[in-house]
Amino acid sequence: MVRRSIGRPGIGQIDPFLMLDEFTGSSAEGAGFPDHPHRGFKTVSYGIEGEKHHEDFLGNSGVIKAGGVQLMTAGRGIIHSEIPGKEVATGLQLWVNLKSQYKMVEPNYQELNKSQMTIAKTDGVEVVIVAGESMGKKSEIRTLTPSYYLDFKVAPGATHKQSIPKGWTLFATL
Repeated sequence: MVRRSIGRPGIGQIDPFLMLDEFTGSSAEGAGFPDHPHRGFKTVSYGIEGEKHHEDFLGNSGVIKAGGVQLMTAGRGIIHSEIPGKEVATGLQLWVNLKSQYKMVEPNYQELNKSQMTIAKTDGVEVVIVAGESMGKKSEIRTLTPSYYLDFKVAPGATHKQSIPKGWTLFATL
């Protein structure tokens, strides 16, 4: 099952964000995305539960597990597939538009597993810093389109104020 929150009728695109999908399913149920093309943007796949297998026509392959992230810069074009494991996998995939000067770059990947992610904690607030910075810590991820991708867990009664650079587009999903 795929639930789209950005890039659907009524919401459309929120530049530079083209699409945000939450996916749930398993290969045993027939879920997944066999070979398909991408061009001119970056996908950010964040694992919440289970695992998703990835491979492309350039010979790259990998597995995104819960708490891990993969950024794929499609650039001038790539054909790849994304298939969940036999157990149910849940995750988010964000499509980020590339600026015109980056649309024809060589395709490339960045992958971090859960143990490699930058995490900050303070006063009942924990944040996984997928991209960008929070609480004085920065992600290892490099982005061509400046952006933050932050996964907050906030304890009851706790608060946090996140600074965002002026002029940036912001959205939150719960």
